[in-house]
Amino acid sequence: MRLTLRQLQIFEAVARAGSTTAAASSVALSQSATSAALNELEHALDARLFDRVGKRLLLNDTGRSLLPAAQALLEGAQNIEDRFVAGAAAQLDLRLAASTTVGNYVLPPLLASYCSKARDVHVQARIGNTLEVVAAVCSFEADLGLIEGPCHASDVIVTPWMEDELVVVASPRHPLAQAAKSRKLTLRQLRDAQWLLREPGSGTREAVAHALLPHLHQLQERMTLGSSEAIKNAVAEGFGVSCLSRWVVQDLIASRRLAILSTALPRLKRRFGLIHHRKKILSSSLRSFLAHCQAHAAVSDA
Repeated sequence: MRLTLRQLQIFEAVARAGSTTAAASSVALSQSATSAALNELEHALDARLFDRVGKRLLLNDTGRSLLPAAQALLEGAQNIEDRFVAGAAAQLDLRLAASTTVGNYVLPPLLASYCSKARDVHVQARIGNTLEVVAAVCSFEADLGLIEGPCHASDVIVTPWMEDELVVVASPRHPLAQAAKSRKLTLRQLRDAQWLLREPGSGTREAVAHALLPHLHQLQERMTLGSSEAIKNAVAEGFGVSCLSRWVVQDLIASRRLAILSTALPRLKRRFGLIHHRKKILSSSLRSFLAHCQAHAAVSDA
């Protein structure tokens, strides 16, 4: 075998830093030794991995295809080392990415219950829309992703998780909220309503489109906002109607700033998902966290 883990470590460091000079300190080598190791790797693969732009090294298409595999190998080697090095601390370093609804409403109590049992755990959690979470998992920036929308990436394994209910809401002062007190709103009334929606790439937006468009065929989009929090508060001010997770709106429902509209639509629901890269090596600790997620879902769905 002509490749070494050290070469792959240096390749990953250069890809992250953008130059051999910047990468050298992180791999404890001189710039010239770092450059030589990178050249040896390219020679062994008989392929250029970077485009040289001035002093910058930018991954080309070949380098981008190699990076996830290299990161998976390095991570696997680190797991082995952590497991067998005498006296190594059994600390779990959780790198998570969660889409906004899950990250803001589901993840905090989930982590609280997990950390109460697994005290030696350090959590790094990033929150973005579903598209951003999938990208973080694909690039190995996150070990696990928790998403609320469909995942279309071929390199990602999706495990169905907990059920979520979507509800159509408006301000109690909105004419549709007043009309819904006496009878269910018709599809025509919903089709003619002014809708506030999440941005493209959001799991909530895709789930809403999947749930509503077969019945309404089109939505009159009045406003697009980048967070469900912004949408629910705008709806509470009377800007229009929206379809959001019950997790998101339950506080404003309780305070009577929002009303759930009775409609002719069927019950709207979706499944959150747990995702990881298919080349990701799941340690026993990560499998333990996944099991905790599934147990949490079983309680929530009951």
